[in-house]
Amino acid sequence: MPTYEFACDPCRILYRAKLGVNDPRPTSCERCNGDLRRVLAVPMLNTANFTSPTAAKYAKMSEKEELAREQELQKVYETIWIPPEAKHSPWDDDH
Repeated sequence: MPTYEFACDPCRILYRAKLGVNDPRPTSCERCNGDLRRVLAVPMLNTANFTSPTAAKYAKMSEKEELAREQELQKVYETIWIPPEAKHSPWDDDH
């Protein structure tokens, strides 16, 4: 199932959703009720045999550059999954 991204620019929130062909798309932001715009996402292709998407993303960067880039990206948009991501273990407790 493909992952779609929708952005609310005033709130700086990026909503990610795994949706099927007939699933309804989110139309408004949960915080401000404003319109969402669909963000174009590129498929992840592993043509260089990297061990993970993260390894491919940072293959040509130093560790210092990696950290600086990630910190900057985290300041821009908050990411929210629709529906919320599943827990890794059924025994995890919210409390």
